[in-house]
Order: sequence, then C-alpha cells, then structure tokens
Amino acid sequence: MSDSNRKYISELLYSDSKKYIINEIEGISDSKLLHIFASNYNWDNGFDIPYSVINNENCDLGTALMIFYRADGYRVLEDRDELKNPNLRQWADFIIEIEKRILNNEFNHNTFKFSPPLTKVQIFKLRKSNSDVDRVFIEESDGYVIEVPIILS
Repeated sequence: MSDSNRKYISELLYSDSKKYIINEIEGISDSKLLHIFASNYNWDNGFDIPYSVINNENCDLGTALMIFYRADGYRVLEDRDELKNPNLRQWADFIIEIEKRILNNEFNHNTFKFSPPLTKVQIFKLRKSNSDVDRVFIEESDGYVIEVPIILS
C-alpha cells in the first residue's frame, strides 16, 4: 500500500465528519481501499459508514462478508430471534440488509478471499441448528488473501 493511500485511509478513519467520510467512500473506485478501510473501521462509530461501504458498487463479496462477521452477524446465523430485540434495531436492520444482499449475489466483485472466523465445531453446531444456512457464510470464499495494514492516526 502506498504512503498516500495509507494517509488517505487514515484521514477517513479519524475524521470527525461522518458526512465527509461517507462522501469519500461513495467515490472510492478501488475495492482494495474499501476493504482496508472496512478492516480498520471502529464499530463504535455506528452503521452509517459501513452502509456506505456495502453500497459502493466496488464493494467486494469478501469485504461484505468480513463486515457481516465484524458486525456480529454470526449471532443471526445461530438464532434469528436475535433480530427481534427492540434495543438492537439499527444493528438488526444492518444485518438483515447485508445478509440479503450477500444471498442475492449483489456484490459484483469476488476478488478478496474471506475465511469465516469459525471453528469446525462452530460450523458443525451451526449446520445442526440451522440447516438452511447458506454455504457463503460458512465456507471460505474465492479470491486472494489481501494483507491488511493496521492504520493508525
């Protein structure tokens, strides 16, 4: 990753302006930059910014899957009732949206490999409790492994 790209991602990650970040993400045409940004995103900043990443037409399936897991989508794969918690409405809406888009093959790029952070035991239990779970959520995706640097301010 070039120094200028690292600096750009750092500026986005540490900007105080959510509007600026979202506007910039909407204009990113490099799937790798989106992936690196999403990998370094601080989830304490809410769901508006991750929405902008998954809504970018250059968002890769591997990036979407990573975001799904980082947003704790695994809880929904285990138990759909998690979506009914009225205190977690924003989270549930986000998980429903990204899950639907992944299942509908709405991510046009499949460049980056994603390996679900699941043990063999977790996969076995998940398949046993939810036989309808789509393999996209439990099997390694196609693509290549991308080295993701940790971006600091």
